[in-house]
Amino acid sequence: MASDELERVLPLFADYQRFYGVKTPDIPANRQFLRGFIAPSDRGELIAAWDDGRVGGFANLYWTFSSVAAGPIVLLNDLFVVEAQRGAGIGRRLIEFSLRRAEERGASRLEWRTELDNRVAQRLYEKFDAVRTVWFTYALYPGSRE
Repeated sequence: MASDELERVLPLFADYQRFYGVKTPDIPANRQFLRGFIAPSDRGELIAAWDDGRVGGFANLYWTFSSVAAGPIVLLNDLFVVEAQRGAGIGRRLIEFSLRRAEERGASRLEWRTELDNRVAQRLYEKFDAVRTVWFTYALYPGSRE
């Protein structure tokens, strides 16, 4: 994505955050964060799918590593499609593009997570030859413990 396209993606990124429970997205913080994913970047890559000049969806890729694979992997950390555009193939195109990026980087895999109850997204993911894993994710939140 070109840096001049970032402003057009920011409202959709805020919608993504609202989808996951953020009541008031911080647009300046989002802008600063996402600038780190404008290609070329050592952090990852923000990609968008365009439909008639409007953003139909986006994916944010993180360049990371796997100790087990002893090499690079790509984490598709964020994937979001405008609600009115869901089912139109945008999510599929974003995943396919992400897979090509992973291949170009020599990554051993492209991986992503979704919430257990997000069946709409899971129906899309199950159309790929992706392997559904059984790992649990744990999180600690610094500063939240007494």
